[in-house]
Amino acid sequence: MSIAPVLEELTAFTAAERQRLVLRAVEPDDPGLSPEDEKLISTRHEDHRRDPPSAISPEAMKESIHSRLEK
Repeated sequence: MSIAPVLEELTAFTAAERQRLVLRAVEPDDPGLSPEDEKLISTRHEDHRRDPPSAISPEAMKESIHSRLEK
């Protein structure tokens, strides 16, 4: 199959589907996320969108992890 028909078919995909397709093409051995992991990420993203100040900085996260590991 030539590339032209493939590119034509891509217009039927949503932006999210095209993005997922590109990611899979770049990292074909990556099994991707399980449906449970995708749901967890979506839930946490929505929680953050509702309450952005509830997030912690990457530095604070690193400090928290290091302090737990030092115990």
